Amino acid sequence: MEGSGAKHELLSVDEVASYLGVGPITVYRWCREGRLPGLKVGKAWRIRRGALDDFLRRSERGQSLVSRLNAFFTVPDHVIVIATTLELLHRLDAAFFQVGEARDGMLIKCYAGETTSVDELRAAFTRYGVDVARLEAAGRFRFMAEENPHSGRAEALRQLLATPASEGRSLWVSFNWVKQVDLDTALRQQRELGALVDTSELVIKTAVLEQVVDTWPSAEQRRAQALHQGTIWIAETGVALSRVAPLPPT
Repeated sequence: MEGSGAKHELLSVDEVASYLGVGPITVYRWCREGRLPGLKVGKAWRIRRGALDDFLRRSERGQSLVSRLNAFFTVPDHVIVIATTLELLHRLDAAFFQVGEARDGMLIKCYAGETTSVDELRAAFTRYGVDVARLEAAGRFRFMAEENPHSGRAEALRQLLATPASEGRSLWVSFNWVKQVDLDTALRQQRELGALVDTSELVIKTAVLEQVVDTWPSAEQRRAQALHQGTIWIAETGVALSRVAPLPPT
């Protein structure tokens, strides 16, 4: 009987959000959409423990890309992504931004390395579940042009971190390379970004199309991965996530 009573225990949105490691706004959205059944008590939502358990079981059976990335990314973080297609690259971008939104972050899409227009990017992210219009209106999402995508990114991010809009928020930044890039330039840039991540509330994801990476020598591919705290490979067959672990002491 004790187990039966526990299933009917009512939890607040804040308790559910804390337990799942997401923002309260995400739990509110799940309740409004009916994905997480809840009760309206006055103006507040309450979720039965049993309904939360059912929600978690459904999530485990068909774990979404967003939930996998939510468990993978930390703050701060510096991750490289290799995607087999442009569509998959943008799908991962959208999931990345959904994780950043749930963590109450400021979302930045730098698009100088893209061949896709801002309007096309906006449409792609919206199609994959990011409410870009609402986030832009709230000052939480920003498309950022770059005068020179081969240099100056670290300085541009330092300036963003110093703005009032980012005060108290982590900064979730997406860079993509969909065209061939000079490898030495790319590696130098990633080192500069990595140094900035070490001292800031920054989460940086740099994605590269597989056809670009395939032109890099194997040794340089390993060097590129070693500059980042994690690597993600995404293809139609699935997604692989890995972390660089410190070398244990002798």
